[in-house]
Amino acid sequence: MAEFSIIEEFCHGIGPDHVDTKLGVGDDAAIVAVPAGMELAISADSMVSGVHFFADVSPAKLAHKILAVNLSDMAAMGAEPKWATLALTIPEFDTDWLKAFSDALKVIAGRFELQVIGGDTTQGPLNLSITIMGLLPQSQALCRSGAMLGDDVYVSHNVGDAALGLAVLRGDVSLDDAYRDIVVSALETPEPRVTLGQSLLGVASACLDVSDGLIGDLRHICQQSSVSIDIDAGLIPLSDAYRRYLNNGGSLDLALNGGDDYELAFTASPSQRSEVDSIATQLGLSLTRIGSVVQKRQNAVSVSLEGVDYQLPTSFEHFS
Repeated sequence: MAEFSIIEEFCHGIGPDHVDTKLGVGDDAAIVAVPAGMELAISADSMVSGVHFFADVSPAKLAHKILAVNLSDMAAMGAEPKWATLALTIPEFDTDWLKAFSDALKVIAGRFELQVIGGDTTQGPLNLSITIMGLLPQSQALCRSGAMLGDDVYVSHNVGDAALGLAVLRGDVSLDDAYRDIVVSALETPEPRVTLGQSLLGVASACLDVSDGLIGDLRHICQQSSVSIDIDAGLIPLSDAYRRYLNNGGSLDLALNGGDDYELAFTASPSQRSEVDSIATQLGLSLTRIGSVVQKRQNAVSVSLEGVDYQLPTSFEHFS
């Protein structure tokens, strides 16, 4: 199947049309208009077979995850996702694979009202790359640089399940089927916290998504904000599946620095506690206070458990 046939059959009609889309799929470039008073947030993520996913993962799950991790970047900035472009490299032009991938991409794009407006296809080792764009009110973006002394530190939902799911798929950890399904799903089909990110505009002082491990990512806030952070590991939110793993002799290491959670970690002034609680209630999503922002020191993030310093594992790094 020729490239243009693939684009015509599988890349058109992904996500709703937007009035600000002036030109979409079909030309050498797409054209979008940024409404007055808004700014354009842009991010890109790639996923490579054997590095970010197993080679036998289903095309539907792969489509969900590549878009979800990009949507998570928009969530971390508080942006409203609007447009994306897709660069897809596949070993062979398999019509069934492409249809399953395209159908799943349409589902998640439709959920978040994201329009795919262009991209590229080529033949080679399986590799996916998305550039995503979203809209923000001018000068209101959630950044990593706004944390202030005394701020609370929060994380959404649970952390650690995705890393535990990877350990299960690798055969390093064994869980009952029901728990296994929970953690593998967390790894393969993460839920981007887009609505949460937008709700945190004007409330959070700094924010990011947890992609490379909670503690490792919090270090980015410390670096950009010139602060340090103290974390109480006993407060970190864990699923029942993860607690079962702990009861069977597991450790907190995967929850602290396992990566691939795509939850939001953010800081906010103690004066915003009632507002954070209100957001959690409105969204039906737990937002757990796990620590505080302190004066900058050599050790950017310190973790304690029951009053004792916790020896941190190394956070995930690509190509390490």
